[in-house]
Amino acid sequence: MEEYIVKGGKRLRLGYTTGSCAAAAAKAAALALLTGHFPDTVALITPKGIRLELAVREPSLTAGSAACAIEKDSGDDPDVTRGTLIFAAVTPVDAPGIAIDGGAGVGQVTRPGLDQPVGAAAINSVPRRMIREAVEEVMRLADYRGGLRVVISAPEGEALAKRTFNPRLGIVGGISILGTTGIVEPMSEQALVDTIRVELRQRRCAGAEYVLLTPGNYGLDFIRDGLGLDPALAVQTSNFIGESLDICRELCFRGALLVGHIGKLVKVAGGMLNTHSKYGDCRMEILAAHGAAAGLPPDRTAELLHCVACDDALRVLQEAGVCGAALSRLTERAAFHLSARAGEELETGAVLFSKVYGLLSRTENAPALIRKIVEG
Repeated sequence: MEEYIVKGGKRLRLGYTTGSCAAAAAKAAALALLTGHFPDTVALITPKGIRLELAVREPSLTAGSAACAIEKDSGDDPDVTRGTLIFAAVTPVDAPGIAIDGGAGVGQVTRPGLDQPVGAAAINSVPRRMIREAVEEVMRLADYRGGLRVVISAPEGEALAKRTFNPRLGIVGGISILGTTGIVEPMSEQALVDTIRVELRQRRCAGAEYVLLTPGNYGLDFIRDGLGLDPALAVQTSNFIGESLDICRELCFRGALLVGHIGKLVKVAGGMLNTHSKYGDCRMEILAAHGAAAGLPPDRTAELLHCVACDDALRVLQEAGVCGAALSRLTERAAFHLSARAGEELETGAVLFSKVYGLLSRTENAPALIRKIVEG
């Protein structure tokens, strides 16, 4: 595929999703079954409107079945499914219409709240539609009016799934067949937000009204070691704190507690609800402002502004005897920005920690939110 986007000044090649692979493989297999011949390549128009021309791999044709594969190409995105073969096997059935199922290496849904119901193959709704439309196109061309069964498989899928979110989401036995546009955009932020949405929706469908959020692995470690809680309670937000709160409100959660390293939450105190460094790095300026407001002398404020890491800045605040007051102010501002983003319907709170100094500060409602989260 030779389509590109530019991100961060770099020209990055687009790829195509496992859903596109499954639809293209199903189309080629249906063509072979109904015409007796496999094409060398198969054309597919993705939901994004981009036309793909994909090579057909490992074709197999018998009297009552046709199967082939399409190789996944994720472009310049570091996708774990890059290069894997997505197979489709098509067979005639008595019932009219098109039945779609998953085979070896395609996961099965075991928990509610996902795109597909419990017990179904983890082939999401857009890929299912793409498969159905691709096969229907072939049926019209061949003037075939019977029924067809399409089974999607991925021989490497069970091993690959261990490197994805599937085990955490309760998808067992393999990968998911995914994609809303049919196209993979390198380092897609939307894909990360979609993953957060899936996990939050799953918690909500399981009956949770309050949820624990944390940006990453540091937070998971502190939740276990510093708060004595099961890290599995937490949903990881990465840098997308604002988007995660939006999703919590959309799903009608009643409360969310953000547990984060000060390196992330100091940005929240400055109103940055996406904490990626590309949007700015104002950590020392924010710490210096709250330190000065708490009584940090000018020479120590200047020293703090030259710090590289937050732990070093905390050292300056502690040595000057204003750390507690500065962190109290900082936490108050973080709480303000979280609440402003969440709105009145969603109660928010925060816990700040440091790898070096441990628990630093928390909002007044944090203990109550923790109790509600644990109680479910």
